Amino acid sequence: MQFGVFTVGDVTVDPTTGRPPSEHERIKAMVAIALKAEEVGLDVFATGEHHNPPFVPSSPTTLLGYIAARTERLLLSTSTTLITTNDPVKIAEDYAMLQHLADGRVDLMMGRGNTGPVYPWFGQDIRNGIPLAIENYDLLRRLWREDVVDWEGKFRTPLQSFTSTPRPLDGVPPFVWHGSIRSPEIAEQAAYYGDGFFANHIFWPKEHTQRMVGLYRQRYAHYGHGSPEQAIVGLGGQVFMRRNSQDAVREFRPYFDNAPVYGHGPSLEEFTRETPLTVGSPQQVIDRTLGFREYVGDYQRQLFLMDHAGLPLKTVLEQLDLLGEEVVPVLRKEFDSLRPAHVPAAPTHAALVAARDAAADRAGAEGGR
Repeated sequence: MQFGVFTVGDVTVDPTTGRPPSEHERIKAMVAIALKAEEVGLDVFATGEHHNPPFVPSSPTTLLGYIAARTERLLLSTSTTLITTNDPVKIAEDYAMLQHLADGRVDLMMGRGNTGPVYPWFGQDIRNGIPLAIENYDLLRRLWREDVVDWEGKFRTPLQSFTSTPRPLDGVPPFVWHGSIRSPEIAEQAAYYGDGFFANHIFWPKEHTQRMVGLYRQRYAHYGHGSPEQAIVGLGGQVFMRRNSQDAVREFRPYFDNAPVYGHGPSLEEFTRETPLTVGSPQQVIDRTLGFREYVGDYQRQLFLMDHAGLPLKTVLEQLDLLGEEVVPVLRKEFDSLRPAHVPAAPTHAALVAARDAAADRAGAEGGR
């Protein structure tokens, strides 16, 4: 199982000081968080993609390429790659290039984002969000899997004898997750292709996440990729920790109360009761996270959002120390002990290459009979 952190790259006022970080400070902070994630033994760092204030990660591959050069083991991913408003040809090229630079330590999560105005900025209509996601991803898959592509669709100009370069590393494209908070169509898309499904899991009650993951598992099996238990599932989560739970609540409350996403709404106590947000001790985070398995089944990736709502970098790095030293080692051991043998491990480039080669060997053996 893979553990890591994801960021949305928001530039938010620290309510305890009244000061926002500069864009430069925020970008550098995201790099520092990624380096810290590797240092403390996490597996994944993922960045969002936004093209509007108050967010800074408008170029995920630039950020991840820089981090790739500064790390050795960390898997680099996205928490949203805008499949609706980015040209799939450019996605194919950019992420294949990143895959080569990072020696395969790359996967990505397709999503539609949560900023409606981004559609006209890139020449699209938000009312076509789902059709764009379906058509663009179908083309992206072909660009990564076929050396020469002839294609015609509704939302971009046709392609004739087109080859996307560079080709994927070792002939194996990056693994793709499809991320969604609320859209069953995206769970269906992930199931159809046998890709991973990532349930955002940070705003809604557990019953909603359970339904979305359950739909994906059911449809994954329907399309013949394996049993429902073999579907590839990832979850988001939000935590804030101190060794004493009362200290965690006291310190986090002003950030929660003033956060752009959920501030000035339900109380911190209501939100932690009704959603997966966990504010407390490392043991409380362990217990809450282990409980996710009870309603989504065995899953492959857990990412935590920890650098939002104006939290200063120093505090986020302290959180990562607690996560890497006290929480994740226990979660690894417990989840591994519970996982049945038929449930697949989290996808990696090496595993995908090995699976491709094994399938080719089987096909060769059957053809030689």
